[in-house]
Amino acid sequence: MKVPYGMPQSWGGHVISRPDRHTLMVQPPLAAVYPVLKAHPRVPDGARPTSWDELETSESNFSSDSDHPSTLTSGWRGSQNEGETGTYDDIEEEVICDMCSQAPAVKTCLTCNSSFCELDVRQHYTIKSLQRHLLTDACEEVEAKRCLHYKKPLDVFCRTDQMQICRICALGYHKGHDLTSLRPHSARSQISSEGESKNLEQREKVVPPPGQISFSSVKPDSVILRWGSPVGLDGPKSFRIKWSSLMKEGGSLVIKDFYKVEINNLQFGQKYLFSVATEDKDGNLSEWVTASVITALPAPKHLSKGHSEATALSLKWTRGDNMEGTPHQYLINVTSPGKEPLAIHTEDCYKKFSYLQPDTEYTISVSTLLGGQCSQPVSITIHTEPCFREVLSMIGLEDQYDNKLTLSSVLEIDQNDAAEDKLERTKCLPETILKELMMLNTNARSVRHLCGDGSDAVNPLDVVVALFLCSDGFLQQDIVLKMALCQYAVPLLLPNHETREVTLMLWSMREIVRTFRPSNQAFRKISCEERLTLSVIPLVSFVRLGRTNLSKSMILNKLLSNTQQCHDTFYHHHIIGGNVPRRVSEGLVEISWYLPCGNRNIDKFTEPLSVANLRGDIRAFDKQFSFLCQTSAVVYIFCMESEADYFKKLEGKDVKANVILVSSGQGNTLALKMMKMRPSLKITNLSQKKKTETELTKAIQEAISKMLENCSNKVCVAQMAENARCCGILVDEDSDECQSARRNVSKITAGIADTSGFKDKHLTLQGHLWKALSWVETEYWRLRKAGNQNVEVYRKSLKTKEEELRRKQLRFEMTAAMSSFLHGVVTSEVQRCYFLKWLEMDLDDQVRDQVSTLQDRYKELRQTFPQDMEEIAEVGKQISVVSLCLGHFFRECGQLFECVCYLPEYSRQRKTVEQLPALCAQMLLDGFPLELVDGDTANIPMKWITEVLTELHHIMQSNSKLKVIAILGAESSGKSTLLNNMFGVRFAVGKGPCTRGAFLQLIVVGNDAREELGCDCILIIDTEGLKPHQTAQDDHSHERDKEVASLAVGLSDAVIVCVSGDDSSQRDVLEMVLHAWTRLEVVGRKPQCHFVQTNMCEIPAVGRRKGKEVLELLLKIIQEDTRMKEANITTISDVMEVDSDTLLWHIPPIWRGSPPMAPLSDDYSETALALKKRLIKNLKKRRERGDLIHLITQVESVWTAL
Repeated sequence: MKVPYGMPQSWGGHVISRPDRHTLMVQPPLAAVYPVLKAHPRVPDGARPTSWDELETSESNFSSDSDHPSTLTSGWRGSQNEGETGTYDDIEEEVICDMCSQAPAVKTCLTCNSSFCELDVRQHYTIKSLQRHLLTDACEEVEAKRCLHYKKPLDVFCRTDQMQICRICALGYHKGHDLTSLRPHSARSQISSEGESKNLEQREKVVPPPGQISFSSVKPDSVILRWGSPVGLDGPKSFRIKWSSLMKEGGSLVIKDFYKVEINNLQFGQKYLFSVATEDKDGNLSEWVTASVITALPAPKHLSKGHSEATALSLKWTRGDNMEGTPHQYLINVTSPGKEPLAIHTEDCYKKFSYLQPDTEYTISVSTLLGGQCSQPVSITIHTEPCFREVLSMIGLEDQYDNKLTLSSVLEIDQNDAAEDKLERTKCLPETILKELMMLNTNARSVRHLCGDGSDAVNPLDVVVALFLCSDGFLQQDIVLKMALCQYAVPLLLPNHETREVTLMLWSMREIVRTFRPSNQAFRKISCEERLTLSVIPLVSFVRLGRTNLSKSMILNKLLSNTQQCHDTFYHHHIIGGNVPRRVSEGLVEISWYLPCGNRNIDKFTEPLSVANLRGDIRAFDKQFSFLCQTSAVVYIFCMESEADYFKKLEGKDVKANVILVSSGQGNTLALKMMKMRPSLKITNLSQKKKTETELTKAIQEAISKMLENCSNKVCVAQMAENARCCGILVDEDSDECQSARRNVSKITAGIADTSGFKDKHLTLQGHLWKALSWVETEYWRLRKAGNQNVEVYRKSLKTKEEELRRKQLRFEMTAAMSSFLHGVVTSEVQRCYFLKWLEMDLDDQVRDQVSTLQDRYKELRQTFPQDMEEIAEVGKQISVVSLCLGHFFRECGQLFECVCYLPEYSRQRKTVEQLPALCAQMLLDGFPLELVDGDTANIPMKWITEVLTELHHIMQSNSKLKVIAILGAESSGKSTLLNNMFGVRFAVGKGPCTRGAFLQLIVVGNDAREELGCDCILIIDTEGLKPHQTAQDDHSHERDKEVASLAVGLSDAVIVCVSGDDSSQRDVLEMVLHAWTRLEVVGRKPQCHFVQTNMCEIPAVGRRKGKEVLELLLKIIQEDTRMKEANITTISDVMEVDSDTLLWHIPPIWRGSPPMAPLSDDYSETALALKKRLIKNLKKRRERGDLIHLITQVESVWTAL
């Protein structure tokens, strides 16, 4: 069966082999005319021309040795005597193709002096250099093919020039060349044809021919041919190989005891004829075995994807080797499962494909096309991107891309907050993941969902990316903060498949502050507390080229985990949903940090570093790869050894990072190799080959540790912004609102050198005058100094004094800092939120070192010297003095508002100040806490609080029915942390006493749960830690503690009481809590109470109290307390509602290991979630109460009563 001309083969060319025809042939091709016998006539002798006599006298001139036996045809040999010329009167002649020696010739080339069959003559029409040859119809006689110069028969073949010539040319221009005769001639003695046939048979029996020729490799410039062993030939074997083509002089060689040979230096796209014969020790040759092959065309190189989107993509490539200057085209084949294949012809090295299907895999191959011949194809498999909006619709975020999610909407209480199980439908994935993240649940990404047949299965990493794209900048910041606390990697570069843009998430990471202890401070036991976006540390990046057998993410997780139990910092395919193909998260770059704790037995690295991980192939995400190469100290590239050609493109590229290849070779061997790109590409081995991932991880760890010892290439995330802009990457901080807000904040913080002096100079209304005013206001109700005076007269004098103090406050002009603050908050909502966030972060950076040192000292004294009450109190005062936060500015705003009635009615300053309550109410909705009780003066600025809550009631359109949850407990018992975990709120947390006074945060109840809960919102109250009476200061702070606790209890529907594991401290706290209840006869309501026991790591399970024991202790305290007896309180039910089954909750330690690298405890978050569900369930049973307006009245009445 003939192979159709031009059909592409898998090896890139045509092989035409006829091993079944064993014909003893002269190579190169014989004469074009082959006589065929009718009978066995005797060919008459003829006289030999004189010139031919001379030609044949020297055997060496013609080199007609055993390599080229006399002219033989299929079934016929010439038997003429020397000097005789044969005539063919009785012979029927047929012209046979000189190339294949089988098919009839249709054309004769007078330039090549050869005849060609229909198949082989095609090259004279397709190859440009052969198109100039002179073709004629195939000659019917041997003599019709004559020399173009002398018109003589072509009786001689010149091996030197590889052409057929006449006798005259042989004695002239070709004299001295390697010549052989093409005339049929016989031996010098008369031998009959029968005798010659007998000799031929004898010869064939003596030297067996080799087996059939096959081609195991066909390349553009070489082929590998092999043949079978000669049958019946023992001992050493020699083979003579010859080859030739129409375009290039051939060659020959002799090899011994090999059956395979590689022939090089061939021309691409040319047909070559190969012949092999067995040669015995006497030099006799067997019959020649022949086969022909067309060398392959060079395949295109560097096929890569350019632009790509849901329905279109582009490919580019370069010409194959040595194809410059040769006109050629390309054949493109496009295939996809279930779709009709498409073939495209082009002359360009670039092609754009349109009208593709989104989220579909396409395999595209490109072959070089020349003269109907195709090269071996090069292929690339591309998965078109899904329609971004379709993915959003699949997970229920289609509306949030244009109308961004906000923090307040995420914190809403809905029906599912009281449900026992997680939401696991695909459309609920974002909500479920966000809820879990807000509660700092480290299993937030491990969400099972009902995916049916799998068509709607979504990779959770896609959900995370979609959430970031559908959230505003402030929710993004909160999500990143929670992810970092969960020890999750956070987005560094976020891709947007809708806009084709990449964004550096600098703003989102601004709030991350971590404490660690590098090696140079470990021996002094001094810790560093830094904002990680400002930490100047090395960045180590991990990327992938092509597909590998290794999981970068799993290796990174092992690298960053201090314990044997690997924490999943980076998401990988073994996590639930991780094997689902990623759709919108390809191109994402995540970042995490390794921070040492100072213990060499725990730390894997003694210095801090950041680690980045690119999702996807670097060939598809050149922008992200270039950014990492410019900002990293080291870039590790995971790849297969077969992908090494890609790195030629990087030669000479300016890369600041050291580049190390993590290559996978045969037998799953792994190796680390250093790659230099300048001045030229150079790759050197760094270590011996590794066989397991454990060995590889250890080698990478050792290499990074060595790099950290003397690393000069360090960078902070904030400094990466300029690199990002140079790479065409957006920066999330570059918005006008964000930058304008930052400039306003700089005007305030630039002048802060000493925080105490700054407060005295710029926050004048809350200094000594405010403390005096607070004393007057509280004394108005306490009457401690009234003595024997008439109460009404005494109170009137206090009112007069209050007015005088207010007028003194007004003598202070508006300071520059407060003017800048008011300018920052009285603006658009977005810019105001940026302003407050920038101010909050900058103030924290200003005081962090001082406050952190004092808090460490306070904690140390409380733990080691609890009896040193005076020093503990003094350190507590110092913390208050050096502290400066956003709350101080709002406290100043409250004082300004308290004085507003004393300002001229139409003054500009009065109009500005009158806007503050509404702005503060909106900020309360946005997630900022509001100070209810001033921690420095133990007073409530009632006028300010009243106006803020009233404005909040109006903003909520009078739908402000509420229920209240409060928390009480000892200092540093984790009250604020527990509330933040349960409800996702943002109360201040730290190492020492962080909350002074009481703070409010508001959580809106969703429409679907309002009727069931009986309220529109839930108010959360966080209170200052209760101190034992002996540690209280001499400013009645113990009274303040009790008053704040009583206020929280009096306003609440549910109360959480945090107690530590120590029995003595438990009793102190429980006594103060019970006293707080006894002061609330005026309230007439008893809240539901839950006791939470913290610091459980210090108490063995057998030593932990049970709910029944707590009830017995409470009852004992009630029975022994005289004030309770006076108030007729004899049982627990007289002061609170309790459920013995859910009374006591044991809260596990928050960290699973040693910070800073320890992840949060799953048990902690799960216990907090269970407590939250119980609280909400109890709130459903509580009777409805009033709205915010009613709360204002209640606050005033309770505080007055206290």
